[in-house]
Amino acid sequence: MAEALSGLKVLDLSRVLAGPWAGQMLADLGADVVKIERPGCGDDTRAWGPPYLRDAEGRDTSEAAYFLSANRNKRSLAVDFTQSQGQDRLRQLVMAADVLIENYKVGGLAAYGLDYASLAAINPRLIYCSITGFGQDGPYAERAGYDFMIQAIGGLMSVTGRADDEPGAGPVKVGVAVTDILTGLYASNAILAAVAERERSGQGQYIDLALLDVQVACLANQSLNYLTTGQAPQRMGNAHPNIVPYQDFPSADGDFILTVGNDAQFRRFSEVAGHPEWADDPRFATNAQRVGHRKILIPLIRQVTVFRSTAQWVADLGAAGVPCGPINSLAEVFDDPQVLARGLKLRMKHPLAGQVDLVANPIRLSRTPIRYRSAPPLLDQHASEVMRDWLGCAD
Repeated sequence: MAEALSGLKVLDLSRVLAGPWAGQMLADLGADVVKIERPGCGDDTRAWGPPYLRDAEGRDTSEAAYFLSANRNKRSLAVDFTQSQGQDRLRQLVMAADVLIENYKVGGLAAYGLDYASLAAINPRLIYCSITGFGQDGPYAERAGYDFMIQAIGGLMSVTGRADDEPGAGPVKVGVAVTDILTGLYASNAILAAVAERERSGQGQYIDLALLDVQVACLANQSLNYLTTGQAPQRMGNAHPNIVPYQDFPSADGDFILTVGNDAQFRRFSEVAGHPEWADDPRFATNAQRVGHRKILIPLIRQVTVFRSTAQWVADLGAAGVPCGPINSLAEVFDDPQVLARGLKLRMKHPLAGQVDLVANPIRLSRTPIRYRSAPPLLDQHASEVMRDWLGCAD
């Protein structure tokens, strides 16, 4: 059975995470994604270790775990496009390509004749996606952009971390490069939109995608809280600015997360907690009232939650239809029965390690399911077959 994007040819010139994440998404959906890498060293993240993938004897290989996270289902071809021969080779590939993804600095590829204007002249159907820190214009356009910095500039760190009046107060970045990942997802959406439009117009187009733009867009309710009131939201730790109770609470053996999303759930929670009167208290009866009396309600709940274990709260509240859950370690995540049932950890063959464990794509398509064709490639692993499949070259 053909995959959703079977037949779509993608040149992935990007490195690190945002661009490769977009390329992996397209590859998982069935596109033929060729990762163009620097001869000798390849993508920067190949060296971003330890940890490294280990072989059957437990010895480190040359493949960093970071690289493995974003390059599944791709083929690798090493091309030195700083040289004329490499530039010619890339132009040949562009003639056969549908999509090109790159994340070089603004204007960085123009010096090699690999900018959008130059390549669109030889392939007007090309969809060219540029990912940069700040976009193709504006006063910051020339700056390099990295996820950590963008989380700070884009406001995410202003709402992430403990409140100023709590121990450990201060801005904190998210534990994964979430801006890069979100940018990769926006990029794959934009590319697919351009592919759909090309079916009508027959023309490719240029996509200008910036990490800062994505970060500001993804502030979601926090940005609208500010734009609506003129008051900047503050760091609140694990609490929610618009919903109460919606945060972590101590249990007899640790902590758990309680996410009460409406008044009916709060009534059921109050009953399970042994305090049904809370649901009728005029200070707590509605979410707006609970938000306004947060400093009174939260300590009352904390005094109750410490008398049962996390597992007891999860069982008791789950039976009452009140959303809650444990705070799992990664070991617990990958041993969780739901995670196991959904097949989120997958094992693939790897040329150096024999096998490698990866994380599955969360998209489930009924007629054209995702296939896991190949593990993240070794540098230049597929040179001969890419030349054969794309250009019909025997050598």
